[in-house]
Amino acid sequence: MTTDTASDDAPATSLFPQFENRIYQWVSAEVEGLTDAQLDFESDQWEWSKWSIRRNLSHMASGDLRWLWNRWGKILFPEGSPKGEEYDRLLDSPFDRRLDENLYSEPAAILEKLVLGLDLCWSILSSETVGSLRSKELESPATGLFTQYPQLFPGGVRPVPGDPSKVYITLETTFLHRYYEFTTHLFNVQRIKRAQGLSGAVEIPQDGYWVLPEWDRSEA
Repeated sequence: MTTDTASDDAPATSLFPQFENRIYQWVSAEVEGLTDAQLDFESDQWEWSKWSIRRNLSHMASGDLRWLWNRWGKILFPEGSPKGEEYDRLLDSPFDRRLDENLYSEPAAILEKLVLGLDLCWSILSSETVGSLRSKELESPATGLFTQYPQLFPGGVRPVPGDPSKVYITLETTFLHRYYEFTTHLFNVQRIKRAQGLSGAVEIPQDGYWVLPEWDRSEA
């Protein structure tokens, strides 16, 4: 995904139009009509099949809130948000990087929370410009995908002087990460479906982590 040609005063929504409704359409199409058995299929045979479709869905639904509210909230919303308590309740989950599966297990309920996160993303993008996306920074651990694949975040990651354990990431980098997470988890959902003899529902954009040469794209 190329974003470096946009002018600084362009609206941030022009960089990430997918967050308005396209991501929801992709995700909802992939889980539509699946049975509980299909949603819960897991296997230790492949690394990518250790999380079921339902758990991939829950992870995607919580991700925008984990990043844009939990990590960026104090910067973007210094006076809080009318939905802040709702966001906090959703993030108070005993499950790693997922919604509380005891409360949100049905696809319709999880998709409803996905919409909540995507609405938060769109409201932020609607209030920012390309320039502000690139100038606002957040301190983050120098681990994981940002430092592993800097080519996916041109100009969006820089070291914290004097502390090699941390980096600064821009708001644009955060949105790129969220977009790449969606495409990559959708790819996982599709290959879990194929492992069950099912077909994918959408054509996933050739963007994100899953298209990197070294990424595991193995199939059943």
